[in-house]
Amino acid sequence: MVVRFRAFFLTFFLIFPALLQSQNVMEGTIRHLERGRVTLFSIYGEKTTRIDSVMTDSAGRFRFVMGVRQLPGMYRIQWGKNGSLDLIWNHENVSFVTTRNEPDDSLRILTSLENKINRDYAQLDGINQARLQLLLPVIDYYPVRDSFYQVVSREMEAIQRGQQAYYDSLAALYPDTYAVRMAGVYQSPFIPAGMDKEQRINLLRQHYFDKVNFNDTALLRTKVFPNKSISYLSLWSNNRLNQKQLEGEFIKAVTIMLSAASVNAEVFKFLLDYLVSGFDKFHFDEVITYIADNFQDPFACEDQSRKSALQKKLDTFKKLAPGNPAPPLEIPDVKGKKIRLSDLTSEYTLLLFWSTRCPHCTAMIPRLKEIYDQQKTRRFEVMAISIDTSRTAWTDFLKEKRLNWINVSELKGFNAVSCDDYNIYATPTLFLLDRGKKIIAKPVTLRETEQALLDNNLME
Repeated sequence: MVVRFRAFFLTFFLIFPALLQSQNVMEGTIRHLERGRVTLFSIYGEKTTRIDSVMTDSAGRFRFVMGVRQLPGMYRIQWGKNGSLDLIWNHENVSFVTTRNEPDDSLRILTSLENKINRDYAQLDGINQARLQLLLPVIDYYPVRDSFYQVVSREMEAIQRGQQAYYDSLAALYPDTYAVRMAGVYQSPFIPAGMDKEQRINLLRQHYFDKVNFNDTALLRTKVFPNKSISYLSLWSNNRLNQKQLEGEFIKAVTIMLSAASVNAEVFKFLLDYLVSGFDKFHFDEVITYIADNFQDPFACEDQSRKSALQKKLDTFKKLAPGNPAPPLEIPDVKGKKIRLSDLTSEYTLLLFWSTRCPHCTAMIPRLKEIYDQQKTRRFEVMAISIDTSRTAWTDFLKEKRLNWINVSELKGFNAVSCDDYNIYATPTLFLLDRGKKIIAKPVTLRETEQALLDNNLME
């Protein structure tokens, strides 16, 4: 027993110094934040996870010890309602000084090679992008044979080559740093000065991901893939297009983006989920249906009971496309009586997923009630499905607004079965059904709802 005890202590004292060395700190001084709370979050794409929380001292100083289990990546330091900084941690001590109300502009990195590289590169890139934006109108509108055009053309190409040379030098000196790998994702294709605007956009659309290493899964613990996706989608956006035309453009963008990411299953799944959630938030249903029809979770299992949440979401989107039958509903009303969608005999049915906590819902409902009550012959019924969790809040609102249509709720919030069956992640969400309970429209706004009702002669 004594031998084992001595062996344990011998092992402990041999390992303990290594454990201490493996732990780093993220510390800083936030001026004008005396004895304030600072919270540390890890970042995964656009999601954050709380790691720890401490109080600053009287000078605004604080310290987080980074445990051996923490993975390298981007971390967010947050204070108050709006104060935050995103910093890289990659097994090194990080220290900085900033001010409470202007954290980015006043930031000084004291210790951290990663963050010095990241900040210097971002600042230079920002300056160069601003310079290029000033030169592009000259390129587009100045006479080609003019000597000034030639000067501007050379300057435009020199800026791009200078930026590339700077990145190449960083990559040669610090190839394994997070900062350089992140900067690699943000690189853009070289644009020759002789191209017009349409040619530039087409070049960017086709070659935007040429330098992106989709196999670097560690970069999922930063915001680079979401940021790159959003900037790429902006190349396909045009405020002169209506929603249907815009969805057609985004479908092309999604095809190129997901095809490029398909070299790595983990990154592909991340982008697939990110894009589906984003397009769902803005109700780009045709894009989501296209994604559901043409792409699937690479980790999905054919066994229905073991399918991933993402794959189930994609499968549900397919079922919710216009022309398909609406999923069955059986939800209790205010008195506890279960109401079945299939039992409704109205010529049309408007499903409204809403909540008393949703300001867009409460703003829309009075006008919907007005339209509903104005029917001379009731041709459409409203089945209003509340995703509230408080019975009192729900029933009080119904009484106050005198909503005399069909009101039902599982009182389980977004965890309700109906929310799962209809992929409800935001409110209000609406579906217009025909007599056979087939989906004929999925309006997003009140205006679109009125238009859908007008198209089917359900209002004047």
